[in-house]
Amino acid sequence: MQDLLDQLPASLHQAALDLEPRRLRKALDLLNHRIGDVAVVLEAVRRRHNSSAILRSIEAFGFHQAHLVTNAFRPAPGASRGAERWLDLNLHATSDECLDVLEAQGYETWVADFNEGAVPPWEVPTDRKISLVFGSEVVGVSAAARARAKGTVFIPTVGVTQSLNVSAAASIILAQVSQSRRAAGISHLTEEQRIRFLTRFVNREHGRIKSGYRLYELPPGEAPLE
Repeated sequence: MQDLLDQLPASLHQAALDLEPRRLRKALDLLNHRIGDVAVVLEAVRRRHNSSAILRSIEAFGFHQAHLVTNAFRPAPGASRGAERWLDLNLHATSDECLDVLEAQGYETWVADFNEGAVPPWEVPTDRKISLVFGSEVVGVSAAARARAKGTVFIPTVGVTQSLNVSAAASIILAQVSQSRRAAGISHLTEEQRIRFLTRFVNREHGRIKSGYRLYELPPGEAPLE
């Protein structure tokens, strides 16, 4: 158990003593495979099922942060399968506000769209931090996102049907970008991101052991997971 505790912030050591070592080891192993230099942005959050399905793909393919352009969001449990619990999930009032934040952190904006210079997912660059913006099925990404985009990614198709449901398209793009990033070498999470994840994990594990039982304080601004 001591080898596991050594990988945790000191503030979580006492709480972690109550956890199953097997589950704690799984959480730590998972963190080591997270991709830290890709942020996924969802503009079309009004269709809760699609947005929830995309969150599930984001987490499943090893990405860690998701940004939603909305003032409030409640995931559809059947579509998300609780994936939102393990993501750094950020809400923004507008696309410009969201991209201002990400660009200030060094992320280059890419949009899922169709234009003359669009590239397939396997050609999305792996040598820089990028944000991937997904819009709605009806109108696609917003004009604000298009105006700020440094690149566009699309999915080549050969059938009569030339477009995909946004959650299906996001899954395909994220799977390929994840594969390319791993081949190039994973950019791991920051220490702050690791601490937030591990705090959520320990909180949830204590919830499984005894409802409402906590031995520590959550980081500022972090909501407890139910």
